[in-house]
Amino acid sequence: MEEKIIQENHKSQKNILPIVKYPHPVLRKKCRKIKNPLDPEIQKLIAEMIKSMEAHNGMGLAASQVGKSIRLCVIKESEQLYILINPKIKSQSREKVLGEEGCLSFPGKFLNIKRSEKVKVRCLNEKGKPVKVKATGLLARALQHEIDHLNGILFIDRVGKNLSKKKL
Repeated sequence: MEEKIIQENHKSQKNILPIVKYPHPVLRKKCRKIKNPLDPEIQKLIAEMIKSMEAHNGMGLAASQVGKSIRLCVIKESEQLYILINPKIKSQSREKVLGEEGCLSFPGKFLNIKRSEKVKVRCLNEKGKPVKVKATGLLARALQHEIDHLNGILFIDRVGKNLSKKKL
């Protein structure tokens, strides 16, 4: 019986990708566009990223955080799953709000970051179809955070000047 439980736990860990931690250089790279969203390797990575995000109790995960320098991120907010391929922020509100953010690449760190309250994002979904995402509040914050990752920008880069990055 015990052996079966161990095997099931091992299976549940399968396809959970390790999270790249700061200061790994891949986190600072601008990710390249995905040419073929339907490529089986991309589809497999999407599934693994979703499973990994959930296993690590994250709200979002960018491909660079699992060592892949491609423009792909996944977000889960209010039980809604967003798969964003080649996402680009098309517009954002001038109104900024301060809110606490964490990041799987910075375990245990939570920082207050100013971000736009509203954003509009264009991307491809997991089927390669163009989609638009209009977001406010927490989803808008998550989209900005994950798209920053794809541009090699980390949340510590968005911290106000009052906080020294040396403390991180």
